[in-house]
Amino acid sequence: MNFLRKIIQPKMMIFALLIISVLFVTACSTSQSTTVEPIGVVKSDTVVIGGAQDFVILAESGVSTTAGSVITGDIGVSPSVATYITGFGLIMDSTGTFATSSLVTGKIYAADYTSPTLTTLTTAIADMRTAYTNAAGRAANYNELYSGDLSEKTLTSGVYKFGTSVLINKDLTLSGSSTDVWIFQIAGGLTMASDIKITLKGGAQVKNIIWQVADTVAIGSGSDFAGIVLAMTDISMGTNSSIRGRLFAQTAVNLDATTVVKP
Repeated sequence: MNFLRKIIQPKMMIFALLIISVLFVTACSTSQSTTVEPIGVVKSDTVVIGGAQDFVILAESGVSTTAGSVITGDIGVSPSVATYITGFGLIMDSTGTFATSSLVTGKIYAADYTSPTLTTLTTAIADMRTAYTNAAGRAANYNELYSGDLSEKTLTSGVYKFGTSVLINKDLTLSGSSTDVWIFQIAGGLTMASDIKITLKGGAQVKNIIWQVADTVAIGSGSDFAGIVLAMTDISMGTNSSIRGRLFAQTAVNLDATTVVKP
C-alpha cells in the first residue's frame, strides 16, 4: 500500500501542477487580449455636428473632382478660397455669396465669397472640429475589434476604438434600429477596397454612423460607403465610388466621378 502511495502521489502532484500552469497561461492570455466581441446593442448619444450639418462636403484646404461626380447638398471650403475648389466649373451667383456647378445639386461656398459666407463657414468648420474631438473622446465599448479588419463583419451599435488603421476589404454590415449610434474611433487611416459596400439593416440611419479618423481616408473605386466621415487629414474617393453621408476633412476632399448623397 505504501508502495502504491509513493507512485500515485507524485503523479497527482505533477497533474495538479499541469492544471495550475494551464490556468495561469489562460488567465495571462485573457488579460493581455484587447479584442472584445460585440455582445449586443449598446446605446450611445449621437455626435452633434452643429453648423456643419448645412454641408455634405466641408474641407479646410480644398475640394477637387473629376468629371462625372454627382453631389447632392452644399459644399464649403474655409479658410481656403475658391481657387482651391477645382474641377467643378464654378458659376458665381449674382449675390457673390455662393457659386453653383452642373455637378452639384446645391450651393458651393468659399471663404473669399461675399459676407456673410465667411462667418457661416467659420462656424461650420469650428463645429466640425468640435464634433471630431467629441467623437474621439467617447468611452469605448469595444477595443481593437478584429484587429481593425472589419471585412465581412456585422456590427451592432456602440463605440469602437482602434489604435491603428482600419481595413474594409469585404462588405460590412451595420445592424440596428433608427436610433442606434455607431462611432468608430480610428487612430490611423481608414481604407476601403474597391467594389465593396456598407449595408445598413434593421433601420440603421446614415446620420448616426460616425467615422472619426486621425489619418487619411481612402475609399476604393466602385465602393459604396455610409456615414459621416470626420477626418483629421484628407479624404480620397476612388473612381465611381459613392457615399451616403458627409465628407468632412481638416485638409482636403478629393472626388473621382463620385456620387455623394446627404443623409
